[in-house]
Amino acid sequence: MGDVSTEQPPTSSLDTQLETEKKRSEEYLTRLKYMQADLENLRKRCDRQVEDTKAYCTENLVSQLLEVVDELEIAIKATKASSDPQTIVQGVEMTLKKLRKVLEQEGVSQIECEGQVFDPSKHHAIATEERKDIPDCVIVEEVRKGYMMKNKVIRPSIVKVATNSSKSQEENTKNE
Repeated sequence: MGDVSTEQPPTSSLDTQLETEKKRSEEYLTRLKYMQADLENLRKRCDRQVEDTKAYCTENLVSQLLEVVDELEIAIKATKASSDPQTIVQGVEMTLKKLRKVLEQEGVSQIECEGQVFDPSKHHAIATEERKDIPDCVIVEEVRKGYMMKNKVIRPSIVKVATNSSKSQEENTKNE
């Protein structure tokens, strides 16, 4: 009978390799659990920071606006004590100037519109006015000021726009 040698690795070698892999697997699982816990803690901390930022992000602006409120209260007291309308107007103008400065520091600016071409992204037309001395779609009157914050329109200007309806009527007459 021939020697048939089938080499089989020793069982003890396979058992030690299996034990080694089990330990490594358990170690990886433990690391993964710690990483998941760390990630969850980080997520909770970030959520708290976002909430805190939302809650107090306007604190500086509100503080500056409170100074304007103080000035308005002083103006009201001065108005009651004084009958000179010029003094009252000067106080209100100074307060308005301070308020505009606060808004400017926050990146708020007025939208220029009178004499400008109507832009629907910045202006809201509520009326047209027939004018022969002004080209079509040019703003003739600002009814309410509009404002931008940095590059975004936060309130469009309400305006009246010029139309040259006599030209339109002439063109319609020629076409008929």
